[in-house]
Amino acid sequence: MCLAIPAKIVEIRDGMGIIDMEGTRREVSLLLLEDPKVGEYVIVHAGFAIHKVDEREAQESLKVLRELAAFAAEDNT
Repeated sequence: MCLAIPAKIVEIRDGMGIIDMEGTRREVSLLLLEDPKVGEYVIVHAGFAIHKVDEREAQESLKVLRELAAFAAEDNT
């Protein structure tokens, strides 16, 4: 199963971006986005930022993902 995760762009260099996902930073390609900017939230999948989202939507998605992870952890104990 694949999961696309919202993340914040914190740095941009030569078509590549450093994104922050809940404190974890990764390098991703920004080539699929039109005019990406530091501070914007994007959906990341397979090493590519594929879509811009507003901060509220990103935070709501992250909240749901945290709840699912907590539920899965409880279920495995």
